[in-house]
Amino acid sequence: MVKKKDDMPDWVTDEIQNAKFKKPVEMKKSGYILEFYYEDNKLDVQLYDSVEDGRHIVTMDVEKSIKIDDLLKGEVYEFIFDQHKAPLSKKVSDYLTKEKEIDMNAIYQFELKSLELVDVGSNEATNDKVEE
Repeated sequence: MVKKKDDMPDWVTDEIQNAKFKKPVEMKKSGYILEFYYEDNKLDVQLYDSVEDGRHIVTMDVEKSIKIDDLLKGEVYEFIFDQHKAPLSKKVSDYLTKEKEIDMNAIYQFELKSLELVDVGSNEATNDKVEE
């Protein structure tokens, strides 16, 4: 029986689906909201500084205490979130690299704990304060 090219072996799928996450690390980074996912209570966020794996765009789970309807796309926020990391075995990581051309040695999840709207001037390209 010939498998489709995109099929993953069961042992790879099993490890990814059953990944064991370590204790979360709290992070504070600035950025802005790109997209809302109301049904899943999630946000896509563009961060100015990358997370551990080099990404600037991440999907965050939003705590129930945060009302997505009160948030604004494109406005600068300071996000406080937990980064959860589940390392993958060398065998799975090597398989993903060689067979799928995916450079991945861990799975990450992000949980938004709080955020604050940042009051920025009209000129974001400079760090100098504009006196009025």
